[in-house]
Amino acid sequence: MSTKAKGRTATSPVVITANRLQDGQVVWLGTGDAWVESLLQARIAAGDAAAVALAAGQAAERAQLVVGVYAADVALTPQGVRPVSQKERIRAGGPSTTAPLAQAA
Repeated sequence: MSTKAKGRTATSPVVITANRLQDGQVVWLGTGDAWVESLLQARIAAGDAAAVALAAGQAAERAQLVVGVYAADVALTPQGVRPVSQKERIRAGGPSTTAPLAQAA
């Protein structure tokens, strides 16, 4: 995280996100390296702290707690934390299909 990658600067705030392996739920890395189900509870990090948080997420992936760990850019607004990308806004908003359709897949 100390270099610019994919438009991200070393000081851009990020959250670490993944899917819980047990049930596929979208989760974010929170305080104490706990996985939380709400973006509002996610640990926000930048720079070296973001690299440390990503390493913690990757360790959880190796322990088979989560899958697909990555850092997602967020913006800090007066209303709170907001995902920068449309994909992350959809993930934070919850499933985009109804339960019967999701079960049929």
